[in-house]
Amino acid sequence: MPPPLDRCDHVALINIFLSVICVALLRTCLSFEMTSTEKKVFYIKTEWDGTDIHHDPVKIELLGCSKDSASVAIEAPFFNDPPAPTGPPGEAFPQLWDYEVVEAFFLNDHEQYLEIEICPHGQHLVLLLNERRKAFKVELPLKVETKISGDRWTASFTIPAAYFPPNVTKFNAYAIHGSADDRRYEALYPVPKGQYEFADFHRLEYFRPLDFSSCFGADVCKNNQSLFC
Repeated sequence: MPPPLDRCDHVALINIFLSVICVALLRTCLSFEMTSTEKKVFYIKTEWDGTDIHHDPVKIELLGCSKDSASVAIEAPFFNDPPAPTGPPGEAFPQLWDYEVVEAFFLNDHEQYLEIEICPHGQHLVLLLNERRKAFKVELPLKVETKISGDRWTASFTIPAAYFPPNVTKFNAYAIHGSADDRRYEALYPVPKGQYEFADFHRLEYFRPLDFSSCFGADVCKNNQSLFC
């Protein structure tokens, strides 16, 4: 029979027990944090109608989110066509879709969606839409950092939680470059080949599911977080 435990032994056992509980709780918290910061990567490999592109694809990374924002990064070929918009870098620019841009759309099941356009020269355009093409907020501010290095450009930006519609469920992304007959419209999720005669980035029925549940759900309205509410 082992000798009885003295007071010091009891204290040591209690400390070990508490350490095990703390480690378990820490792992739970880290697991939750990893879910909310899980990175998602997308490559735009086709034109709007499913035709293959013949250059390096645009890469879009959803880097994760906090309770207040979501972080996104872009890496793309730089065509420098058309020339840069006349507006200052870092500012909103109307009709930015007429220039070289990468666009990201976040949609819910009620045709509420966020559209973000980023230009390699630093200009941006943020629109909030209720139903197809019906924008009710335009040219919202956005903190964007862009860099052009030879024939490549990168961008990073943080999207406030207030810009997202409640319960985002679908996503699509696009890239535009070129002028006149060389204008190119590219899509992450294209429309069926031969079904349409022209590009339209607001064909919401071709967006595809995005698991955004770990970021912002219905609570954005309860907490008065979203401009859609």
